[in-house]
Amino acid sequence: MILSDFLKALGQLTDGRFLGVLAAGLGLTVALLIGFFFLFVTIIGWVVPESFTLPWNIEITWVDNALTWAGVPLMLVLSVFLMVPVASAFIGLFLETIAAAVERKHYPNLPPARSIGVLEGLLDALKFLGVLIAVNLVALVAYLLVPPLAPFLFWIVNGVLLGREYGQLVALRRSDAAGAAAFRRRHRPTLFAAGVLMAVPLTIPVVNLLVPILGVATFTHIHHRLSGVSSPPAAARPARSG
Repeated sequence: MILSDFLKALGQLTDGRFLGVLAAGLGLTVALLIGFFFLFVTIIGWVVPESFTLPWNIEITWVDNALTWAGVPLMLVLSVFLMVPVASAFIGLFLETIAAAVERKHYPNLPPARSIGVLEGLLDALKFLGVLIAVNLVALVAYLLVPPLAPFLFWIVNGVLLGREYGQLVALRRSDAAGAAAFRRRHRPTLFAAGVLMAVPLTIPVVNLLVPILGVATFTHIHHRLSGVSSPPAAARPARSG
């Protein structure tokens, strides 16, 4: 059933609202990657000499050239680590737009949702971002101790975190804080599985750029399915302009 929810989200990627958010998300992600790349290069420049002089006055100036040629691959590698916090910030900025687009297409008979303001969503996302970074820093020790298991540990840890946060915030649109927390506790295994489904492609460069938008859409479908809200057949859905 989770896969079905994900495929529904995937099928809506051409939606105009999705494309607008996707463009904004791509811009945010690329800006972060470029910023972190130049920060990385600056730190390397402080730590590593630009050139080395070997015996017999042989000078090697490999650092600048290596960083120049490695620019794009390095940013792709950085994206694996950056997309987790980006996915966290993303939900605070674009949750309402994506969830509303999903409901407009698939659940047109629902009453208006409780709007989560950008500031409210962003503050919650920043709190979660702090938890996300702290937990991943602790998990980094385990990654280094057992490198072969690092990808699986990454998926499990971030599956728990993303499932909790996405499930909670999507539920908050349709209930108060107590109701959203109860929903999350009641469906913890499903939300964890969906979180892992989001965490796995976060480790795949380029593909991970689509994960935040698909995550919000997928969790919106999951919430309504678990809450007993069904999507009417396409033929029965009222025509909506705009």
